[in-house]
Amino acid sequence: MNEVLQFLQDNPTFYIATVDGDEAKVRPFGFVMELDGKLYFGTNNKKGVYQQLLANPNFEISTTGANNQWLRLKGKAVMDSRPEVCKKAFEAAPFFHQLYQTPDNPILAFFYIADAEANFYTITGETRTVTF
Repeated sequence: MNEVLQFLQDNPTFYIATVDGDEAKVRPFGFVMELDGKLYFGTNNKKGVYQQLLANPNFEISTTGANNQWLRLKGKAVMDSRPEVCKKAFEAAPFFHQLYQTPDNPILAFFYIADAEANFYTITGETRTVTF
């Protein structure tokens, strides 16, 4: 998991795919943190991505690194917006202050990935899988 976290932090714009009915939806994300041995992501509960994850928790993330390596990470979203998660997110990402003002903002929504499978790929065709 630490290797996946580091890759996402080193490549801070990554793309998350969800399903909306029978259509795929992809959008950029830029927040990831570790808490209690889990990878957390954040959004707000007014966005489509939140509703999509509630309806179907399966999602996939993809990003590319500068070294011609890329990552595909898939799993299930488990919603978890406990106060300690929100507080830790504000510590980890100062930009949340501008967006949401305080950790107790009711539109904040965080989720962690369960049943995670990360696949690392290289331009030469090498593939490596990490599960957590």
